[in-house]
Amino acid sequence: MKEWYEDWFNTEEYLNVYRHRNEAEAKQLVDLLLKFISIPQEGNVLDLACGAGRHALLFAQKGYQVTAVDLSDKLLQVAKKTAEENKINIDFIKSDIRYFSTDKKFDLILNLFTSFGYFENDEENFKLFDIAYSQLEKDGYFVLDYFNSNFVKENLVEESVDELNNLKLIQKRHIENKRVIKDIIIRKNGSEQSFCESVRMYNKNELVSAIENAGLKIKHILGGFEGEDFDEEKSQRIIIISKK
Repeated sequence: MKEWYEDWFNTEEYLNVYRHRNEAEAKQLVDLLLKFISIPQEGNVLDLACGAGRHALLFAQKGYQVTAVDLSDKLLQVAKKTAEENKINIDFIKSDIRYFSTDKKFDLILNLFTSFGYFENDEENFKLFDIAYSQLEKDGYFVLDYFNSNFVKENLVEESVDELNNLKLIQKRHIENKRVIKDIIIRKNGSEQSFCESVRMYNKNELVSAIENAGLKIKHILGGFEGEDFDEEKSQRIIIISKK
């Protein structure tokens, strides 16, 4: 049986649901991170769970040597097409991030846009941090951009409906067993499809502890793309910048 992310991330509808996560937002995050980290001008950057490649493309445009990894054929296809159209050279690799390894070492490793917490247990989820540590150069940086679970708990929108051309998106959300679960119903041309997202909710202390246990040192914890300090109750995101 396929995991939820294997089906869902390979659909055209996934890109419709997250179309508001646009290039402007990606640019804001990339510019923010480069204010807090210092890596060689043509340094190696690894984007783990790169999706459609928004962040990978921006780092490559700035002159970094970028490797971008994802499990979704569909999203990799979109990312490759965009890179080709913009004449940008990126090494795209299809892989489950839990099992990714390469002989190359990186100055910066990224896991952005809540591409974390998908797996059933902590051991599998926290493998990401061990991989980051092992693939980083000495003094390399690892960045995790994830939702703030406390904010999600207090501000969960249980149902939303969105219409786009001839497509209707219904998203129903609930929290169960420390996971935020989203049921996505797509109605189009008289037919209906259903998908699911299920992401484990970790708080700041759990994330910091797991990252430090992997051998990384926490340098900054931000609460959003403006670079504001993290607030456990008010911040929508938690952006953890750590260093080997």
